[in-house]
Parts: sequence; structure tokens; C-alpha cells
Amino acid sequence: MAAMMKILVPFDFEEASDVALTYGRHLAQRFGAELHVLHVMENQFLRLSFKSAAAVEAGIARRVSERLTPEDRRSLHAVAAVRMSDVPSDEIIQYAELEDIDLIVMGTHGRAPTSHLLMGSVAEKVVRMAPCPVLTVHHPEHEFVVTDTSERSRISA
Repeated sequence: MAAMMKILVPFDFEEASDVALTYGRHLAQRFGAELHVLHVMENQFLRLSFKSAAAVEAGIARRVSERLTPEDRRSLHAVAAVRMSDVPSDEIIQYAELEDIDLIVMGTHGRAPTSHLLMGSVAEKVVRMAPCPVLTVHHPEHEFVVTDTSERSRISA
């Protein structure tokens, strides 16, 4: 089995990303891996905004950082990263290459086929192009991560 030293969770503040973060966190704990949480924000220079790009990026960086617990930082050496790109999938792939990521855990939105054809799929491109394995998590189906309390009650039943 390949050693997992670094796990990346691309994060877009949607429910599927929260679930992927839960999976990534548990996998990092089990394998003793470092946890990276990456948000790829839209290129602010292409949008009309009354806020500066730096202020928007700082706010997003704060929100990403808030998703990490003190335990994540202490035991998983968690890293919160924000990048700007017009093509999120390319940025996720590049980050994985630069940081020598061993596994990417990402949520999928489960769009309808017509929407997928028009918009494409970030997860699909990452799966095809990533330099490492990719675990996709589709919320709310098939939740395998259980808390200690629910696991104990299931085992004792």
C-alpha cells in the first residue's frame, strides 16, 4: 500500500465540501498524514466589485482557516490555502503537483447530465488529470465516516 503523507481537500463552502473535509480529516488521522484544505477563488480582476481583490482574498482565507480546528492544526499539521484561478480544476491539479499530495478528497455536486454538459465538472477533470488518486464524495449518499459515539452504539447493538 502506498504511504499517504499529504491529503488535499479542495473546498468551495458547499455541503459536499464539508462532507469531503470530514472524510479527509478522518483519513489524515488514520494515516498520520498532513491535511491541506484548498479554496480556489474566482479571478477578482474579471468581476466588477466595490471591494479590493486583496480584501476579498483575505476574507476567503479567513473563512477557509475557520474550517480547521485547533486539533487539525496540532495533530494533522493542517494547511489552509487560497488560490485564484479562472479554471479551478487546473489550480487543484497544480497545487497537488507542487505540494506532492498523495490523495485528493473532494465533494461532488451531482448536477444533472444537461448541466454537466454545459458547465463541465471540476471533480471529473481532477479525477482524469491529477497526479495522485482522487476520492470523490457525493453527499448525502454513502456516509462511511462515523463518530465514536455512533460507532460504539452500532457495535454494541
